Amino acid sequence: MSPSNNGPPATDNRDEAVPRLSQKVRPIPITGAALLTKLAFDGADLSALFSSYQERVRGQGGDEAGVVLDMSTILQLAFNRDAALKMQQQAVAQCQIFRITGERPPAGNGQSGTGAPLHVLALVAPGDLMVNTPIEFILKSSSVVLDFLYVLPDRPLPAEIPDHDVAFVAVSEPDDNEALLHRISRIVAEWPRPVINDPKRILCLSRQGVYELARDIPGLVIPATRRISRSGLWQVAAGGPLRGPHNEPIDFPLVVRPIGSHAGESLSKLDNLVALREYLASVDSPEYYLMPFIDYQADDGLYRKYRIVFIDETAYLCHMAVSERWMIHYLNAGMTGNEAKRREEAAAMAGFDEDFAHRHRSAFEALRKRIDLDYFGVDCGETRDGRLLVFEVDVAMVIHDMDPPGIFPYKGPQMEKVFTAFQRMLEAASHENHG
Repeated sequence: MSPSNNGPPATDNRDEAVPRLSQKVRPIPITGAALLTKLAFDGADLSALFSSYQERVRGQGGDEAGVVLDMSTILQLAFNRDAALKMQQQAVAQCQIFRITGERPPAGNGQSGTGAPLHVLALVAPGDLMVNTPIEFILKSSSVVLDFLYVLPDRPLPAEIPDHDVAFVAVSEPDDNEALLHRISRIVAEWPRPVINDPKRILCLSRQGVYELARDIPGLVIPATRRISRSGLWQVAAGGPLRGPHNEPIDFPLVVRPIGSHAGESLSKLDNLVALREYLASVDSPEYYLMPFIDYQADDGLYRKYRIVFIDETAYLCHMAVSERWMIHYLNAGMTGNEAKRREEAAAMAGFDEDFAHRHRSAFEALRKRIDLDYFGVDCGETRDGRLLVFEVDVAMVIHDMDPPGIFPYKGPQMEKVFTAFQRMLEAASHENHG
């Protein structure tokens, strides 16, 4: 294990030096989340793989930090989050630089300006699978060399890191990683290679931050999102004034969720004060997001949620979920078992540029300029009067091509368009370095 991957605990990183670029640093190999998630998605027995990894760790093969990191990913996929994060902490305490391994296509699909395979260094934060941009899922079919540099809150960066063509700031979660993103912002200001995604802009992507950025865009609706303490929410539940982020009066029904939650965890629509008190009695969090519920049920009684990514200046549809419920997640929308829903999604993908993106082109353009990132995702729908309804903006939204092609034949070609656009963005940035 390269000693350059280690370092003493940080005490004050306000004047932290940018690491030196070196051809000698050897990143620790990992299988990575993309392949492991695909195995789990396809029904493989990851417990057997976990046991084999345990034997490798006992064998002291020299790359045990990478094996432990892969084991932590398997635990996450098995929904054992606490144990997974503890194991991840052990891995990144030993080493901060890892490289995705496995079969790659021939060089040519993802090249730098020199003709060699493009080399990307992703700056990532410790945490679960939703805390960083899923860049390895996006690049898994490319020849790009992908390294991860873990930026840890209590340690300096390594003195040396692998040379690379492009750095990509993958850290999300401004609510949890505010200090880390500020630190990365100071570091990348002097980075010796092009950097994609400004961490200062990522800091604006909290739910309340996005509301402040986008609330006055014509043709766009976003709930008046307020960050509120538990004691403040109890005051509301006791009959206190119900106010939005600018002290404007709001009313039931409300949507409430703990800050830092994802995938609908403890997300509820509350119709009255009694429901709010019951919610507080069952969901304990120091802070919550509070917002009015905006009804987006269509005339046919169904709800539709679109996951869109912006790459440079272009919007791409990654999936559209159709559901009988207002709280939509693709996996619980019943898309696999409903051919009519899949036909609608296929049509939405085929006609996205001429239909949905065309209808909302002005709102899309204004939102893109306000967010001001090279890559980000948007979960959105449409209000009854046809306006763009934005639920969330994030750089770490899950996008993938793992759905079975026999059931979703339209997904593969669509995601290939997305992945190709992402690679071209990286290649264009690398030309700044080599041009």
